Amino acid sequence: MNDDITRLIASPVSFLADSGPDDDIAISSRIRLARNLAGWNFIEACDAAQLREIGTIIADAATASGALGCPECFDFKLDELDEIDREVLFERRLASRDLLNRPEGARLLIRPDEASSVMINEEDHLRIQSLSPGFQLDAVWQEINRLDDQIAAELDYAFDDRLGYLTSCPTNVGTGMRASVMLHLPGMTLTGELTPTVQGVTKLGFAVRGIAGEGSDNRGNLFQISNQSTLGESETDIIERLSQIISTLIAHEKQARRYLLEKEQPTLLDWVGRSYGTLRYAYVLSTEDALNSLSGVRLGVDLGMFSKLNLHIVNELFREIYSAHLQKKAGTELSPDERDIARATLCRERLAHLNK
Repeated sequence: MNDDITRLIASPVSFLADSGPDDDIAISSRIRLARNLAGWNFIEACDAAQLREIGTIIADAATASGALGCPECFDFKLDELDEIDREVLFERRLASRDLLNRPEGARLLIRPDEASSVMINEEDHLRIQSLSPGFQLDAVWQEINRLDDQIAAELDYAFDDRLGYLTSCPTNVGTGMRASVMLHLPGMTLTGELTPTVQGVTKLGFAVRGIAGEGSDNRGNLFQISNQSTLGESETDIIERLSQIISTLIAHEKQARRYLLEKEQPTLLDWVGRSYGTLRYAYVLSTEDALNSLSGVRLGVDLGMFSKLNLHIVNELFREIYSAHLQKKAGTELSPDERDIARATLCRERLAHLNK
């Protein structure tokens, strides 16, 4: 296994800090920018040698620009990593599933605190990403715009004066920007408001996905809300519209939580208590059960029901319970049954420590 992956896991994750705006509901804010190099074929039309050359060009440009803290940044060549190490990158929201499925020539540059990264040879030649805790899309936009300018000073992007940035997928043409906020919405789930609200958000032109992104379902009551249009709007227009939607969802979630406290307190306390009991005492725990129980405990923390448990611990557990992280911690591959036992052990030990 790769030593840099071990070092990455041991490093603090800035976007999981419990210090962002509205972090009781908004887990993190993220923006990705899709870019391609002028004069080169899109990824699907490149052979292995071309992909490797593109990777070198972009990595050298990032280093020369000083973006991501290069040359001290992490630099992973996906075809040199085993399956577990690649999965760690996905679980930490640093690499997409598409990047992992394209190990030939795929590369990933990561700032040491994981707040920014560049995926190379995913769907486009490069995708720049920035993440921050809580709800702060404007701050993330300022950061990623700065990174984009730094890297662009060393590269020639494929750009059309009428269409904007040219991308492999037509839905990304224009700004090439996907902005999203990860929200924890257990109150709306418990009150039955979530489904109609999601339908309304979708009709307004925004995508609502689960914790793992496109194609994922509701696990842990975590949802990514993102823009779908990238053409015909400026980056600031997209961020403003998305921010309005996020502010509305946060307000609805707070209202749902107040309703549960005032009108359905036994139901609320029972769910939080059962969630804590599962994490504290279970000896076999699936990923889905762990996520749903962490959702209940996180809501209890947000509502002041725990004296020692805090958001940072819960946020860390949301990542550490996944399969690749469990196997890295164990130092060996684990069967599905062994992972369920290791997951339960991790949660028991973390919560038991708080009682000492």
